[in-house]
Amino acid sequence: MTKMAATRDGYGEALLELANNPKVVVLEADLGKSTKSLHFRKAHPERTVSCGIGEQNMLLIGAGLAASGYIPFASTFAIFTERAFEQMRNGVARPNLAVHVCGSHGGTHTGTDGSSAQSIEDLAIYRTLPNVIVMNPSDVVSTKQLTIQLADKASPSYMRTARNKTPVLYEGRENEIEIGKGIVLKEGSDVAIIACGVMVSEALKAAESLQAEGIQASVVDMHTLKPLDGPLIDNLVLTCGALVTAEDHNVIGGLGGAVAEHLTANTYAPLERVGVKDRFGESGQSDEMLEVMEISAPFIAAAAKRAIARKA
Repeated sequence: MTKMAATRDGYGEALLELANNPKVVVLEADLGKSTKSLHFRKAHPERTVSCGIGEQNMLLIGAGLAASGYIPFASTFAIFTERAFEQMRNGVARPNLAVHVCGSHGGTHTGTDGSSAQSIEDLAIYRTLPNVIVMNPSDVVSTKQLTIQLADKASPSYMRTARNKTPVLYEGRENEIEIGKGIVLKEGSDVAIIACGVMVSEALKAAESLQAEGIQASVVDMHTLKPLDGPLIDNLVLTCGALVTAEDHNVIGGLGGAVAEHLTANTYAPLERVGVKDRFGESGQSDEMLEVMEISAPFIAAAAKRAIARKA
């Protein structure tokens, strides 16, 4: 049976491991239990700042700490990080201060919280900011490893995590995980499916169904949207000749947008984008939302066939 875990747990585990560095501090906006930063708070209350329901203040406190030589990790729900965009822009990104923001409960996979709490634009928003690393890891192991690596970065970051459990993909494969480097999980020569976050496991399901029809699909976990792994995309164009992106995010500005931008400036291949079709979500269970938004495995497989049909 496939082992399941939530990516937000990987974030919490990473903070505890990073506690060995006395410069690491954690900021909370009244959601430590949900984002899993509470484990650090319980172990190191003297290095935890509770900012209440004040996300803008949290980001600027983080900027002050980073400017003073500390390594701040700040977390809240992804939708609430959007409230602090101006502070992220002017207080963190513009002076290039290494404040690491984690937005939990992102995407429509959040489900029953409804559209007001489903951030389908966070990756696009933060991808527009100079200096900011943007990531959406797919499992608990990669989330932990990527969070740990952030502590050595001199630039700010935004990472999206999920509330619901997803398959564990990287147990024993920790050395494959690196910020800015996509991971090939399955190799095929007919089409490449590039996914991030909760959609990586859906992409693997889609590849299985395509294989049963004689179609060989590569599957790539593009956990880092910025900086994007351009050389890997170029190689996929050469080996597969057709691409699909899959994300639990608006098709505008996220992973699909990033890959499309790269293709237009480098080497061309037909691209089909699977994502939320520029609409808001609704309330439902996580699996139901993937169906309603038309982003589950069958929709990825259908997009792969469309991409293949468009090959020159």
